[in-house]
Amino acid sequence: MWALLLREMLTRYGRHNIGFLWLFVEPMLFTLGVTALWTLTKSVHGVGLPIIAFALTGYSSVLLWRNMPARSIGAIKPNLSLMYHRQVKVLDVLFARLLLEAAGATISFVVLSVIFLSVGWLTPPEDVLQVIGGWLVLAWFGMSSALLLTAWSEQSELVEKLWHPASYLLFPLSGAAFLVDILPVEAQKIVLYLPMVHCTEFIRDGFFGSKFHAHYNMPYAIIVCAVFTLLALAQLRKVSREVIPE
Repeated sequence: MWALLLREMLTRYGRHNIGFLWLFVEPMLFTLGVTALWTLTKSVHGVGLPIIAFALTGYSSVLLWRNMPARSIGAIKPNLSLMYHRQVKVLDVLFARLLLEAAGATISFVVLSVIFLSVGWLTPPEDVLQVIGGWLVLAWFGMSSALLLTAWSEQSELVEKLWHPASYLLFPLSGAAFLVDILPVEAQKIVLYLPMVHCTEFIRDGFFGSKFHAHYNMPYAIIVCAVFTLLALAQLRKVSREVIPE
C-alpha cells in the first residue's frame, strides 16, 4: 500500500515545483478563495456565524467527499499492468487513490484551521472529538460511494458521464453553503436524505454548536455508509474476477 501511495503521488504531482505538497495546497487554495470571496461580499447565511468558520467547515467537507469518486472512477483500466503482480489487487489500487484524497483534504482542513486560529480569525472548536468523528464518517461516505461508483463504472460508461453533472448538483445541496435550520421544514426533510448533510451539520455542531441549532442523525449516515460499503465490496469482487492483467 505504501508503494502504491508513493507511485500515485509521483504519477500525479511529479518532482517539479512543490511536488506532492500540491496534495493539500490545491484544496487549501480552493477553500481560501471561497472564504475570501464570501468575506469581501459580506455574505450572510441566516445566522450570525463567523464567515471563516462557516466556509472552512463547509467547503473542506465538500472537497473530502466529492473528489474521491472523481479520482477513483475509471482507475482500474489505467492500472491493469499493476495487476500482473499477485500481491496487488483492485482494492489496493483504489484504496491508494482514496487514502491520498482523504489525506489531502484532511491536511488542508487542519493546516487552515491552525493558521486561522493562530491569527485570531477562528475560535477553537467547542468539541474537537465531535469534529474528528464527523470528519471520519464523512470520509467513510466518500470512500464507500467512490468504491461503489467505480465498480458500476466498470460495468457501464454512463456512470462516469452522469457522475460529473450529479456532483455539481449535489454540491449546493450538501450543506456547504447553508444551514439546515434556516430552510423551510419541507426542504429540511428533503436535504436530510443526503448523508453528507448530516456529517456537515455534525462537524459544524462540534465547531460552533452553541451558535445555531444543528440537524443531524449520525446513525442514519453510518447505516448508509455501511450499505454502500457492502454493495461496493460485492460489486468489486465481481469486477475483480473479470480483470485481465496486462
